[in-house]
Amino acid sequence: MTAPRTSRTTGTRTPSTRRPAASREAANRRRREARRRAARRAQRKRILRRVAVSAAVVAAGAVLLVLIPLGLARDPAPVCLDRPSTFPQAGVAGWSGEQLENAATIIRTADELGFARDGQILGVMTAMGESSLRNIDYGDWETRGWTNPDGSRTTSIGLFQQQDWWGSAEQRMDPATAARLFFERLARVPDWRSMAPSHAIHRVQVNTDRDYYTRYQEDAAAVVDVLSGPCE
Repeated sequence: MTAPRTSRTTGTRTPSTRRPAASREAANRRRREARRRAARRAQRKRILRRVAVSAAVVAAGAVLLVLIPLGLARDPAPVCLDRPSTFPQAGVAGWSGEQLENAATIIRTADELGFARDGQILGVMTAMGESSLRNIDYGDWETRGWTNPDGSRTTSIGLFQQQDWWGSAEQRMDPATAARLFFERLARVPDWRSMAPSHAIHRVQVNTDRDYYTRYQEDAAAVVDVLSGPCE
């Protein structure tokens, strides 16, 4: 311990005001510890701010990923039967381009003749099964060598693969006229609406398998429904 100092004015001895070294070291340690705690708190605040910002960015991105598809789903581009440029470029149920244009012609012709959705589906089903909705100028004789029951070559052409007793080649190769020929014959089939769709078509086309067209019913319904929406 430091010895008491002697007062210069009175000669009396007064206690020393200097703190012991141990006390100063303890105070320094407390200050250093306080600074470290303050630094740690500041670092934690910076980390929390960064986490909060990152979470906000992720949340905003998630909202956009949800809202954008929903917006597109709720507001699809309008499809107009009379404007092929509005048809889905990705197609409908695997049918696209020229095929959808020919389907639109069939649907339009059916509507003009008074056939509603059920008849329109039958027309599209038929062309899907006969020509894959392509207006081809050849038929079963050229592709398979098939003949008629009397042994003569088949003469089927066009969307509906109609033979020459349906009309002239020009009529059968015109999609609208070919569709009209099909629906006029369908209208003469008694109770066609109560029949299985493929069976009703069979009565018109007179093919070898009356269930053949069933495989196209779901696709035809999808195409008719997409193309028959209101034009905007």
